[in-house]
Amino acid sequence: MRMTNKIMRNNSLYNINQNKILEDKLTNQMTNQSKIVRPSDDPVVAIRALRLRSNVTSVTQYHDKNAADADQWLTVTADALNTIDEVLKDLYSKATGAANKYLTSEDLSIILEQMKSLTKEFYASGNVDYAGRYVFSGFRTDTAITFSAEDSRRMDEHPVSYKITESVGYENISTINYTDLSVLADGKNSLGAVNGGLGPNADESYAQYITNNTLYRFRLSYDNVDATKAGGDLPLALTDQDGKPIQLVDPTVVPPTNPPTLLPANQTFTEYADAEEAYRDIASGKCTGIAFIPATGELVFSEQVYKDNFKEGDNFRITYEKSEWEEGDINPVHYFPCVETKDDGTVTNYNTIKEDQDIYYDVGFNQKIQVNTVTDEVFTHNVQRDMDDFYQQSLKQLKEIETKISDIEKKMESEPEDSPVYADLAAQLEGAKKADTYIRENIQKKFENQITKYQKYRDDNDLAITNNATRGSRLDLITERLCNQKATFKELQTDNEGIDITQVAVELSSAELTYQAALMATGKIMQTNLMHYI
Repeated sequence: MRMTNKIMRNNSLYNINQNKILEDKLTNQMTNQSKIVRPSDDPVVAIRALRLRSNVTSVTQYHDKNAADADQWLTVTADALNTIDEVLKDLYSKATGAANKYLTSEDLSIILEQMKSLTKEFYASGNVDYAGRYVFSGFRTDTAITFSAEDSRRMDEHPVSYKITESVGYENISTINYTDLSVLADGKNSLGAVNGGLGPNADESYAQYITNNTLYRFRLSYDNVDATKAGGDLPLALTDQDGKPIQLVDPTVVPPTNPPTLLPANQTFTEYADAEEAYRDIASGKCTGIAFIPATGELVFSEQVYKDNFKEGDNFRITYEKSEWEEGDINPVHYFPCVETKDDGTVTNYNTIKEDQDIYYDVGFNQKIQVNTVTDEVFTHNVQRDMDDFYQQSLKQLKEIETKISDIEKKMESEPEDSPVYADLAAQLEGAKKADTYIRENIQKKFENQITKYQKYRDDNDLAITNNATRGSRLDLITERLCNQKATFKELQTDNEGIDITQVAVELSSAELTYQAALMATGKIMQTNLMHYI
């Protein structure tokens, strides 16, 4: 083959260009610290690089964002639960100190005020949030557990009513002790009325009519629920699990028939505006059904009604309405199926199911971890309702009997000891002191029971703390593994795409020398033509 000068020039230019391409490639590798600039540089490395980059991105998302976010959520929850534990510990301590039947109403009032403050802190701890999301509210992270002062003000302007359905069972029936003081109301006149209309001079003892009565009840989760409006139906229903209304056995039919005779539906419930009157009527047998007390949120009945109508294993549903809400009241949407009705007619149905409220974070490849603790695991209505009982019953009766004893003693000071009036006052004082003994024993017993309750609340909280800590420990293990995976994938990515700087630098120097030599050789070739050989 004949080689012409043109062929030599073309070959030289091609080779120079190839050297320039190599030098450019090495320069780009030095600049980018990467083996490839475009997939065509090395398809195998490019494909592996895409996979490794995807892995690094995913692990970085899990480690730097998801796991970190989950850890912060769990930390905020842990802090709140620890605060709650301290609050319950203080409540337990206060209840232990208050289990003393010799406390005065003033002493009891001071203790209850302290317990009331601690109870507010208990629920306030449930309103903690992380990055604007309430950590105990399940999926409703934009809704606090309790209503705020602003919520209360807004609902005063635009009333909101909730129709609430509570599921209760036989085990939810509790007891209360009630001491009837009506016999001491106005001396012998009241005693005569109690004892079948005897006159004021009847030789009777007040003390024999002072009895300590055990009443049974379903205590709703709220007080101040809606009462019957004029001409309206009773805003309350007690049904079985199938929604069938409960009718009570008629206690006046003796011996009972088989099947038992039931009370008429309109006599099953009697609504009372005053709790004292309801307790008195139940204790005296005047009310043979269930007393509904909207003010205290109670369904109260006698021991006979309890024995005739309720047995272990029974389950019921209580449906009622509540339209008056105050700061600190628990939002029912977190606990019960309920229907919200606003003043503009807007109706919203809430169906609360605990299992649907667990929040999970993706913290690894096919790995999830629960980060939230749901409201009813810790924040029971009973903590507040127990305080309501102390104020509405215990403190009220203790103040009443102390006042009664003080009034009788003052009247006795102004009467001659041998007068009939003095004798009557002395009999009243004897009855009042008997009532005082009953009331103080009831208060002592209630605080002793409350100690057990607070320990139960603490146990529930301890379980929540343990579950939260367990999730945190598992997350720590996952985070450590993610950190190792992140380092491994980055190392693999570097090995796949990265360069050996020393080697590339040597190759680049060699390419530069080769390029310079090629230019020199080509220059000599370009200077020579065919005339030099002729």
